[in-house]
Amino acid sequence: MEFSAKHYILTNPTKTVLYIGVTNNLPQRITEHYLNRGLQATFAGRYNCFNLLYFETFNNPTDAIAREKEIKGWARKKKEILIESENPDWKFLNSEIMGWPPHKDAATRS
Repeated sequence: MEFSAKHYILTNPTKTVLYIGVTNNLPQRITEHYLNRGLQATFAGRYNCFNLLYFETFNNPTDAIAREKEIKGWARKKKEILIESENPDWKFLNSEIMGWPPHKDAATRS
């Protein structure tokens, strides 16, 4: 069985905050970020980061983690250039990889 991991960049609705992460299930992880919106306990929750701007796929999870760490160390401008290389209009990509918003069971936190 082939394993794939994704490094991803999320933003908040006003596109003022960037969040860098890595996962092996991007739709599930975005849903988790969406459900955590407004929660102060997590960075993505605190800043309402659940809109996907960019992602890369890796066959090796170690490579995805290394890429995540690399990009986290970059200045914001360099991250913006990376996003714009694939997504020049900063379009939210959530609907392209999953039904959006998340299914009705995920629409509210319990």
